[in-house]
Amino acid sequence: MAGTIPSSVLFCCDHNSVRSPMAEGIMKKFYGTDTYVQSVGVRNDREVDGFSVAVCEEIGVEIDRHQARSFDEMEEWGDDLSSYDLIIAMSPASLRRAQELTRYYHLDVEYWPVLDPTGLGETRADKLAAYRQTRDQIVERLIGRFGPPTQGSKP
Repeated sequence: MAGTIPSSVLFCCDHNSVRSPMAEGIMKKFYGTDTYVQSVGVRNDREVDGFSVAVCEEIGVEIDRHQARSFDEMEEWGDDLSSYDLIIAMSPASLRRAQELTRYYHLDVEYWPVLDPTGLGETRADKLAAYRQTRDQIVERLIGRFGPPTQGSKP
């Protein structure tokens, strides 16, 4: 059952280069700018993944200008976790980090186990298929949680 869209959402995963930027971009495309949406990783040691960019472009979502950042960088830059209504973790490591950082805040942390497609597939076509599966899981989770897209975008 779809729920109300919060006013601010933070997606997190391991590196902020595949799943969380995909989720951030897709949510912005589907639900517009009424909700403040950002993403972060446990670590920031990679650029946004080219396969993620490619499969998001297939559905009209641009993430090629995404700048990866970590939880630590987010705090250094003054972005306070307590200002988010909802944190959605997409990996076990990001769930642990989000729970650790929010134990003194009253905000919701949800865990969405989403496939990490990095390292899957031998050929380019196989890799793209794995990344599409991840993208489609994110789309399904977003629609399941927040309802159909409100911005005229169809998955």
